[in-house]
Amino acid sequence: MSSLARLLLTLSLAFIISATSPPSTAANPLTVYEALESYGFPPGLVPTGATGYELDPATGKFSAHLNSSCSFTIDGYDLKYKDTITGTISTDKIKDLTGIQVKVLLFWVNIIEVSKEGDQLELSVGIASADFPADNFYESPECGCGFDCVNSEKRNGKFSFKNNIPLAEV
Repeated sequence: MSSLARLLLTLSLAFIISATSPPSTAANPLTVYEALESYGFPPGLVPTGATGYELDPATGKFSAHLNSSCSFTIDGYDLKYKDTITGTISTDKIKDLTGIQVKVLLFWVNIIEVSKEGDQLELSVGIASADFPADNFYESPECGCGFDCVNSEKRNGKFSFKNNIPLAEV
């Protein structure tokens, strides 16, 4: 698979982790999955097992929390998440992301923005971006094992990428 395709896959996965899943509380009556959907994003942008989140609806600034740092591999792509992921969310756009990285060749690259246009998600690392079908993100990966850990059986996560461009051509 081309380097750009790997970057795009990794960016997508990293973004999935960026919004992490919180429990419902009085301060956050919605789960993180429901909050993502209310801004136009599919719930699978968040991995399972998150411990909580904070969201300021006036500014869109959010923090999502994991028990600890999180990493896993999906389709050969390595993803890393810090225990706290931050950013600013608005309808169809998440910007100023911190805490999510994807490995491209030998380098770890930060995913800094995710936007949605129609049924496509665009993931950006600043110098490059890639588009993916939003329906690739309707199932959440799990920290430590991605899509290969449900009851020790391989899970059929819908995570195939179509529109890949080799990184060397960017």
